[in-house]
Amino acid sequence: MRRTLAARHDRFPLSRPFRIARGVKTAADVVTVEIGEDGVVGRGEGVPYPRYGESIESALAAIGEARGAIEAGAGREDLLPIMPAGAARNAVDCALWDLEARLSGKAVGDPLRPVVSALTIGIDTPEAMAAAARDAGGAPLLKVKVDAEEPAARIRAVRAAAPDAALIVDPNESWDQHLLATMQDALVAARVDLLEQPVSANDDSWLEHFISAVPICADEAVHVAADLDRVAARYQAVNVKLDKSGGLTEALELAREARARGLKLMTGCMISSSLSIAPAFQIATLSDFVDLDGPLWLAEDRPGGVRDESGLLYPPAAGFWGTG
Repeated sequence: MRRTLAARHDRFPLSRPFRIARGVKTAADVVTVEIGEDGVVGRGEGVPYPRYGESIESALAAIGEARGAIEAGAGREDLLPIMPAGAARNAVDCALWDLEARLSGKAVGDPLRPVVSALTIGIDTPEAMAAAARDAGGAPLLKVKVDAEEPAARIRAVRAAAPDAALIVDPNESWDQHLLATMQDALVAARVDLLEQPVSANDDSWLEHFISAVPICADEAVHVAADLDRVAARYQAVNVKLDKSGGLTEALELAREARARGLKLMTGCMISSSLSIAPAFQIATLSDFVDLDGPLWLAEDRPGGVRDESGLLYPPAAGFWGTG
């Protein structure tokens, strides 16, 4: 066995700006990893996130530091002590899953099926957000991005434009305790199904004593299974993202442990190509809420990627990732 590892920065321009409480994105910057063995190549992708102190450069450096072990044959479990959870390990872990599937001829997990995935409404004026909700064409699940400026008006506008859709509201840590309390009636009136990380993950201990009318989902507050003892006392759901957990291997453990604690599950993603989304389908099949529309924001995805039909997300083409 002789292994080779290649890692590079790929950039995918967006078809339109993506605005959340932290700012605006116009392109998806990802790290692509390819691991070759016996003439077979497995691929993985990670999206470094500045919120967690990551960059393209730091992710490539982390992969470079682990290169020797990976090329010497390190497996997915071997990565856990030598690479921290994050985008770099995610790209390597998912490349190893893909490589294993291709070498064995056995697909990762059960055959994939389409899933209902949220279509995201970025922050804009209430009128523009209502128009985006109407443009979603009756999608069954919408994710509404808000910040601390007029969140109730924006949520009401989306609900009026999409009266039958389930709603996830995501303030991306931009609210405080007072705003969360004052927003309770508006969330109930808009029939919001899930509120994702409304307050800072660095100052959320008071949630242990806060009774919310809408289930609150941990995103930035949860990365790996070891976080759950703390998180389970403060949140009612967790958002499992491969870029936070450091790959599908840890994400599956996080999902199992969250279920064991009675927490609801959400599968999320960064703005990415379909190479990030393909392995996340394994978590999506276990989840109550799915938010994997990252590639739908791209001007051009990788060939053979996911496709959306009015909120129903179809997995990538056979042979794209992990299909043996």
